[in-house]
Amino acid sequence: MGLLREEDRAYLEDLFAKSLVKPVKIVYFTQALNCQFCEDTKMIYEEVASLHSDIHLEVHNFAEEKDLAQQYGIDKVPGAAIVTDEKDYGVRFFGIPSGYEFMSLVEAIVHVSKGTVELEPETIEKLKTITRPVHIEVMVTPTCPYCPRMVMLAHKFAIVSDMIRADMVEATEFPELANKYAVYGVPKTMINGGHGIEGAVPEHVFLDHLMASLEEEGSKIIRP
Repeated sequence: MGLLREEDRAYLEDLFAKSLVKPVKIVYFTQALNCQFCEDTKMIYEEVASLHSDIHLEVHNFAEEKDLAQQYGIDKVPGAAIVTDEKDYGVRFFGIPSGYEFMSLVEAIVHVSKGTVELEPETIEKLKTITRPVHIEVMVTPTCPYCPRMVMLAHKFAIVSDMIRADMVEATEFPELANKYAVYGVPKTMINGGHGIEGAVPEHVFLDHLMASLEEEGSKIIRP
């Protein structure tokens, strides 16, 4: 028995049939021990992969394939990269993409397959000027209705800019990271581990935070 209701499965099958352009791989890293949600997360990815022949699931052992995990920047499990054979856009999921975050996964697959996203022209122009690596982490919980907005925006930014990697991070599965970032509410979005954005903000506000953070980091590098 599948995880999805028949009507939801039919909707997603139709959506992927109409939307996918290039085949997509879900490169998933798991482990047998000390990972409460690894098996449940795998079941979700298996279900999604069954919805269309152009969605492929690769399952890897995090403990035994550390070099491959490092190649994809996977440093905790459950962790997954959404990629095509031609390109890794830096779209990542850490933790179970369930609840409201399930649609973040669906959107990520569609956007990676297309290789294009809908953002304001000014946003795209500014993102393409970024010349230093940027790591965006969006701390979420599956029950947060506002979190997918930030996850999807972060993933869109990553697809536009080769310098950006964007992670969905399920906060309750990684409490040490949540404590480090002082996550008392979600979504909380971190830019390079230092600049935090509370709540779900519009595209232009997110962009302003991102560019201001990079400008501040640049100033710190230049000054003795």
